[in-house]
Amino acid sequence: MRTRLTLHPNQDGAKQLRERYGERLVCVRYRYDETTKERWKTVELIVEKSVWEPPKPHWQADSLVALQIAAQEREIRQQVKAAGGKWNPKAMVWELSYGQVITLGLTARIVTKREEREREAHLLIDGSGRELLSTCR
Repeated sequence: MRTRLTLHPNQDGAKQLRERYGERLVCVRYRYDETTKERWKTVELIVEKSVWEPPKPHWQADSLVALQIAAQEREIRQQVKAAGGKWNPKAMVWELSYGQVITLGLTARIVTKREEREREAHLLIDGSGRELLSTCR
């Protein structure tokens, strides 16, 4: 089954369902099953709302964290260098303070110490002769 179309509550095709479900309506999806040749219209509803506190960060702003940045991502590497980041050749990661990582919007690239130990990093050469970082798991 494949989702072909997702509509937000204020878009055409979802207005009748918005009238029916009100503020609880998140979206409407049209899903297609090629095997049975059926189209399904589904809705996503809010069924409960409660207060939530996001977890506290694992690191202090001045703590060094490891970042995974591929060799071909030159612009990101330059940003990290300009913010004071250093390349750690042994771990094959960039190290930068957590505060700077947040400022640059690179939190998704943080590699934990456990991940560092578990992964085996290898340098590969692509057809153009550029080095690429590959992670084998």
